[in-house]
Amino acid sequence: MKRRGFITLLGGAAAVWPFAVGAQQQPMPVVGFLRITSAKASADLVAALRRGLAEAGYTEGQNVTIEYRWAEDRDERLPSLAADLVRRQCAVIIAGGDAVARAVKTATETTPIVFATGADPVNVGLVATLNRPGGNVTGISFFNTAALESKQLEFLREVVPKAAVIGLLVNPTAPPAEAQQREAQVAARALGQQILIANASSERDLDMAFATLAQQRAGALLIAGDALFTGQRDRLVALSARYALPAMYGLREFVSAGGLMSYGTSIADAYRQAGIYAGRVLRGEKPADLPVMLSTKFELVINLKTAKALSLEIPAKLLALADEVIE
Repeated sequence: MKRRGFITLLGGAAAVWPFAVGAQQQPMPVVGFLRITSAKASADLVAALRRGLAEAGYTEGQNVTIEYRWAEDRDERLPSLAADLVRRQCAVIIAGGDAVARAVKTATETTPIVFATGADPVNVGLVATLNRPGGNVTGISFFNTAALESKQLEFLREVVPKAAVIGLLVNPTAPPAEAQQREAQVAARALGQQILIANASSERDLDMAFATLAQQRAGALLIAGDALFTGQRDRLVALSARYALPAMYGLREFVSAGGLMSYGTSIADAYRQAGIYAGRVLRGEKPADLPVMLSTKFELVINLKTAKALSLEIPAKLLALADEVIE
């Protein structure tokens, strides 16, 4: 090689090299993740979220970083945790639950937000409409409809037909609480069933709520959908067992933890879909252009071991309808 050609080639390499190094050193995009529960209580949802991100082409630690924040079941911590993620300049923030999503939305009007919630996102003010969310917010809703609550009560009565009173555990501070109570009472009247409302707005209230249900001789329990209850599912299952209360839950995770039965949508799949949506945002799509997705698959899950412990006989027709039977 001639000396002049070698110098020219070397100079060209020197000009290109800094750009190559710069490209390699570009920081990975950051995804924020905030939930009201503890990390332990949300481990299965985090796993589902990672699966969704992977489906969208993003693997934690390889081409994306995830910043986790946990409120440890303390609502008052949400605003500061949301603001912290905004200061971290996340490319997108995934909000688990409607209270979390509202806190993040209050903290930023520009950072893209993807929520996963069991509430009606329009009624709680997260989006303008489902098809056209508008602004910087979109996500996945596994909203529990009145028809779902009616079906839950119907299935529970199949198992405990002689229960004169069925309790309904709700979080009175949650936006859907009023609708949950109203719809459950409408469904109960249609079935000729008496409903007893028990309130719990924090972990500290759970023992008192169950003591009240026992004092009022509730023969079974329907637990309304709420992020607080999901995070406390192990304790709720334990309390149901202690008071020998056959309980119907909205999520299969309760039954996997030892609860009697559940009927509802898959929260894990909702978080997987939230991961996919976050990946689409990372690729440049805007939340305003991504319609809110609604969960449409419902599953009935029954735990026969728990039924045996409660001395309950699950009707054969109910077992035939079940999507999963845990033995």
